[in-house]
Amino acid sequence: MTRIIVITSGKGGVGKTTTSASFASGLALRGHKTAVIDFDVGLRNLDLIMGCERRVVYDFVNVIHGEATLNQALIKDKHNEHLYVLAASQTRDKEALTKDGVERVLKELAGMGFAYIVCDSPAGIETGALMAMHFADEAVVVTNPEVSSVRDSDRILGMLASKTKRAIEGKEPVKEHLLITRYNPNRVDQGQMLSLGDIEDILRIKLLGVVPESDSVLQASNQGTPAVHLKGSDVSEAYLDVVARFLGEDKPLRFVDAQKAGFLKRLFGGR
Repeated sequence: MTRIIVITSGKGGVGKTTTSASFASGLALRGHKTAVIDFDVGLRNLDLIMGCERRVVYDFVNVIHGEATLNQALIKDKHNEHLYVLAASQTRDKEALTKDGVERVLKELAGMGFAYIVCDSPAGIETGALMAMHFADEAVVVTNPEVSSVRDSDRILGMLASKTKRAIEGKEPVKEHLLITRYNPNRVDQGQMLSLGDIEDILRIKLLGVVPESDSVLQASNQGTPAVHLKGSDVSEAYLDVVARFLGEDKPLRFVDAQKAGFLKRLFGGR
């Protein structure tokens, strides 16, 4: 049975698209046929992070409006045969997304045998974000360890509980997962960031994983490669752990403890 997963947050710039690309790629690496859809109409960038921007001929809006078929618009990922990308339009506005059109595309993807459909939501609470979450079975709420990001994520949780198809029809609620990105335990120890405990106390949803603060995320984006493919990096390992936990495996949290400075570094002040 197809599962629809929205990657969402209230605040922009927290790593939703990075997460959508790596999460979808991670599911595909495990052998699951996966589609990832960019709902950020007008500001598309999923195709850049996936490294397929030059292969976009038709987009999500073209399919919704009957200007192209889903087979014409889906782009096969260059890294994995199980992963397909559906890009957003750069020339339309978010009103081009219709509930009926989105539902039809999702049903067609399910009919094509996709096990997972990952919806990369735009930030905020406007049309694109509402459309991305409306048909979701599960939600990965992405937040940074800062007060404004966590507060905005709390607003998103309220919308997931009231604005989705499952909520409106009185069905089992959307299953919520918390993903904390750009986490730096040393800065947490210095009081510059919220701790995992602080964030969990505020949001009260199950922690799916922690992605460490790392320059390799920018490096991956510039290369047009999802961060999960940066083998051996902390970010790649963190996203692989996230996918494993999502699939029901028991994985201990990593990258959450501050690194103590070695004797020589303490002696010479890090010079």
